[in-house]
Amino acid sequence: MDSKKADKGCPRGKLCCHNWLADIPGGKAENDLVEVQFKNTRKGFYRNSTHIPLEIGDWVAVEASPGHDIGQVTLTGELVKLQMARARVKPDAEIKRIFRKAKPADMEKFAEAKARENDTMIRSRKIASSLQLNMKIGDVEYQGDGNKAIFYYIADERVDFRQLIKVLAETFKVRIEMKQIGARQEAGRIGGIGPCGRPLCCASWMTSFVSVATSAARYQDISLNPQKLAGQCAKLKCCLNFEVDAYVESVKKLPDKSIRLETADNTYYHFKTDIFKRTLTYSTDKSVAANLVTIDAERAFEVIEMNKAGEKPLKLERDGDRKPVAKKEFADLVGQDSISRFDKKKKKKKPASQKGTSEAPALQKEGGKSQGPKQPQKGQNAGQKGSQNGSTTGPAGQQPKKKKKRPQGAKPGQNGSSAVPAGQKVQAPQKSQSSTTSPKPQANESKQG
Repeated sequence: MDSKKADKGCPRGKLCCHNWLADIPGGKAENDLVEVQFKNTRKGFYRNSTHIPLEIGDWVAVEASPGHDIGQVTLTGELVKLQMARARVKPDAEIKRIFRKAKPADMEKFAEAKARENDTMIRSRKIASSLQLNMKIGDVEYQGDGNKAIFYYIADERVDFRQLIKVLAETFKVRIEMKQIGARQEAGRIGGIGPCGRPLCCASWMTSFVSVATSAARYQDISLNPQKLAGQCAKLKCCLNFEVDAYVESVKKLPDKSIRLETADNTYYHFKTDIFKRTLTYSTDKSVAANLVTIDAERAFEVIEMNKAGEKPLKLERDGDRKPVAKKEFADLVGQDSISRFDKKKKKKKPASQKGTSEAPALQKEGGKSQGPKQPQKGQNAGQKGSQNGSTTGPAGQQPKKKKKRPQGAKPGQNGSSAVPAGQKVQAPQKSQSSTTSPKPQANESKQG
């Protein structure tokens, strides 16, 4: 492609037409019609009577009433006739002509007129509100020479705006033209992003708008929720019509929803249809989902033929069609811990009867020697049982005395380390048991006599 053509690009993608006859010699010479685009979706067809060399993207000054207008060339050659037939332009209609290519002075005047459009729209809305007219002015378009302004408005009812035209003409000192548009056209002018994450169809490629009915949603088994079915124009979404024809054709190849299926034990009613899988789900209750059975369309036709012949199958589905459904277990897909990792585990509380006591732990062998249990601490109640090494505490009301460390093999009662009263015999430890050693006394305790 030529670099000059690439720089001009295509003015607004949704209204751009590809001239697939451009490579054919003589395609442009045989036809002098040119398609010119103005602001928004407004297009016009003009005759290049002076045979000015024009390319797609050129700015031209065309004939208008009154004065002239500035637009951009979007199509030339033989294809313009097809575009005129699509736009329903009559062959005997008067076709205006192209004056010249736009000059720098024409473009400056056009830019000045375009800069006034927003302020004019705001002021015209206030004027319409003061006249108590039930209408909304959505956009204003100035002609290229600034002598005329087109006001696009939306109204649900018929509006008498004769007084409004007089006030607007006196205020802005231009010729006024009122043009009514719909809510879909207004959304296309404003633009935006749809719920699909893409630009609005009406603002990107759609040029003709067809009415959308709620039956399109019913054919596609879409929930009739007004908030989800409505677009930014507060009307039903245009995309509901895109696939409805394919759904209508697919439904014709499936059994009718009103047909009941009879079996030996039950009567089944249609519950839902999956068009993509060509499966139907039936229920034993008309209004409630009960004992749901899903079969394919071929099996449904078989049962219908059997019912017409007076036969009733034992069950709705074929033998071996039902497969056990495996129960899905929790899977840690993201590599995290269990879902209960933040739950606090409750600690088990000791019973009140065991508070203040010290249980003797099991003996642990370390290097061939056994280590005795810990002695009870100060402040514990007297009269409690000691550990399993044979040590005893004093009478009630006295603090327990800790034993001094005695050498291995010494008998209890020596060095005054035993708290056993006099006159009682102490049994010697058996040979099979290992000798026990008591922990060292604390530094703040005095030595026992």
